[in-house]
Amino acid sequence: MSRFPNPQQGRLALFGSPFSQGLNPENRWVKLRELFPWDELSRLYYSWFTSKTGPPVKSAQVVIGALLIKHKLGLSDRETIAQIQENPYLQYFLGFDEFKDREVFDPS
Repeated sequence: MSRFPNPQQGRLALFGSPFSQGLNPENRWVKLRELFPWDELSRLYYSWFTSKTGPPVKSAQVVIGALLIKHKLGLSDRETIAQIQENPYLQYFLGFDEFKDREVFDPS
């Protein structure tokens, strides 16, 4: 048994990822997405916007979902955005069709 690390270890291009096989349907965020009343919450969210306030910039699912993630995990605004950027399960929960390695919105 070698005590020296593999010289290939730590190279990003060689890092294996299980996500090419799809997300685990038993993950808590996958299950919560299916249980959440998105249509009802979206109607309520969109009812706050009028011709005077203008249309919402982000979808109801992204805004409401990000708030839920923030409070469920006890995160700051900035950490919530960072967690969403790094976690495909959180992005799925928010309704994204594919993983995006960028901020979903400005934490301010």
